[in-house]
Amino acid sequence: MLGKKFAGIAAAVLAASGIVALSSGSPAAAADCGYLFDDFHYNTSSDAALTANGWTPRSYQGGPGVAGANWSPANITFPTANGDKVAQLTAYTDGTATGTGHAELYSTQKRYLEGTYASRIKFTDAPASGADGDHINETFFTISPLNGDLDPTYSELDISEYLPNGGWGETGPINYQTTWYTYRNDPWYADNLHSSQRSSLDGWHDLVAQVANGHVVYYIDGVQVGDHGGKYFPRQTMTINWNLWFIDLATHTGGKSTYNQQIDWVLFAKNQVLSPAQATAQAAAYRSGGKAFLDTVASSGTCSTPTTPPVTPSSTPSSTPPTSQPPATGCSDAPEWQFSSVYLGGNLVKHEKSKYGDPSGPPSGQGKHLWKARYWTQGSEPGWTEQWQDLGPCA
Repeated sequence: MLGKKFAGIAAAVLAASGIVALSSGSPAAAADCGYLFDDFHYNTSSDAALTANGWTPRSYQGGPGVAGANWSPANITFPTANGDKVAQLTAYTDGTATGTGHAELYSTQKRYLEGTYASRIKFTDAPASGADGDHINETFFTISPLNGDLDPTYSELDISEYLPNGGWGETGPINYQTTWYTYRNDPWYADNLHSSQRSSLDGWHDLVAQVANGHVVYYIDGVQVGDHGGKYFPRQTMTINWNLWFIDLATHTGGKSTYNQQIDWVLFAKNQVLSPAQATAQAAAYRSGGKAFLDTVASSGTCSTPTTPPVTPSSTPSSTPPTSQPPATGCSDAPEWQFSSVYLGGNLVKHEKSKYGDPSGPPSGQGKHLWKARYWTQGSEPGWTEQWQDLGPCA
């Protein structure tokens, strides 16, 4: 009942805004892909509606950031800004670990993968009170658990990590978009791609990430700031997160300093590529229609994964297969998978997946399988990534 009601609202909004799924030509079909929208109209972090709508205020302790700092739901509030309620994360420090508090809000379920992520966020360069200069990190990201060192299925999209005062050896302000393949804590090893902007982001900004066709394309206020692909494309579902934390206490100058980050709204469009303008228009339409929360991600039907290549890829090798060779039909004529080759949706290859998700490492011992590309892909190993469908073993 609830899903049908929300799907009808979504269809009406889509019809008004002109948004359609890339796999269909009708607004009604686009609504079946599923949407999440939240305007954060809650009273406190202990509001039953907050958890009922799928959000968890972090209370467990640990990284990232200052070891021994306190992560508390009390550091998440819902004040009014510009006439509308927002989610506010607060972090503070007096220069000691026990006097440091961090904040994080995240989706309880790990169910988000391909589609469009958007959120309107207020970053701040200066603390709300106290001395400035701390290495504070203001974020919006998606993430999956790391199941052991160098887990090849680990997925994380840092849509923005804003460091107004710098950190990690960099001076501020600097903002990062980072797309992760995997990492190891000890000794530290990171396998990722990143983009950065070295200018102030103080104030409100619309952040968008399009996750489709083997690319993650990042935007700030409608301007493309990153395009990451290949093996770094996410390989499993993730949670949606915001957090505010101190990288270290090295630049604290005394007294207590308090920093805030505000979140106006969040939107996720499953299996659809929305332009930044479409994403913000979608959010505005929900708000003007009086809809403070909507979730049809699970209750709606599944749309096909978008297959139209990105409009502005950063660097895309020729993706046209040789015209002199007929398309493969099975194991007998499918080519061996190559890390550097570009494959289009429907292309067939044969390959024995690696044992640990490293194509140059030892094989799994499972023998060669026939694999079909779901869409444009490069550098994603069959058997370890979402980009390939397993059609079974080769005889």
